[in-house]
Amino acid sequence: MKIGAIQKFSMIDYPGKLSAIIFTQQCNFRCPYCHNPELVKKELFTKPLAEEEIFKFLKSRINKLDAVCITGGEPTLHPDLPRFISQIKELGFLVKLDTNGTNPAMVKLLIEKNLVDYFAMDIKAPLDEYKKVVRTEINVEAIKKSIDLITNSNRDYEFRTTLISTLHSEEDVRKIAKSLGKAKKYYLQKFVPTKTLDESYLKETTLSDDIFLKLIDTLESEIELVDIR
Repeated sequence: MKIGAIQKFSMIDYPGKLSAIIFTQQCNFRCPYCHNPELVKKELFTKPLAEEEIFKFLKSRINKLDAVCITGGEPTLHPDLPRFISQIKELGFLVKLDTNGTNPAMVKLLIEKNLVDYFAMDIKAPLDEYKKVVRTEINVEAIKKSIDLITNSNRDYEFRTTLISTLHSEEDVRKIAKSLGKAKKYYLQKFVPTKTLDESYLKETTLSDDIFLKLIDTLESEIELVDIR
C-alpha cells in the first residue's frame, strides 16, 4: 500500500465512531475541485509511510479508537487493499472505505470477504456527464455496478455529491438521486474552497442554501435520507 498520510483522530468521518484516517496515494480521476492534490498528482507525492509504523500506531489505539477510515486518492486502485484491511480487522477495528466506484471487482471482493463495515461512495455527476467533472475517460457501467453492489451489500453506506455552482445544476442532483434508486443515504456536500487540484477552483462557490433546502424537499420523497453536510 502506498500511504500518503494518516490522521490519527477524527470524530466525524465514521458516523458515531472515533476513528483514524488513512490516506492512500494515486487516483484515476482529475476532479478540478479535489481537496487532496498531494494524493493525486505524482509530482506532489511524498515518500509513502511505512506500513509497520501505521500498524504500530493502530496497536497503540486498540480500545481507544473504534474504527479506521481508508480514503485517498482512490484506495481500490491498490491490489493489496484486501490484505491491508484484513490486518486492520485483525486488530478489532471497524473499517470504512471511501471510493469513487470505478473498481467494482474490488468492491465485490471486499464485500464477499466481509472486510468493510461502512462504504462511502462519491457520485461526481449524473452518469451521462461524468467526464465533464472527473476530466478523464470513464466506464459508467463500472459506476453503476458499484452503486448496485454497495446498495445491496447489507453494510452501512452513504452516497454523496460535492456540489459546485459551475459544474452542477438542480436538475443534475435530481438525475443523480434517481440513479441511486432506493439508496438509504445520499448526502449533498457543500464545496469549501481551501485547497484544490485546479487552483482556479479556489474561486468557485457551492450552490446557495436556498437551493440546497429546495433540493432536500424535492428529493425526500424519492430517497429515504437526503441531507446537507
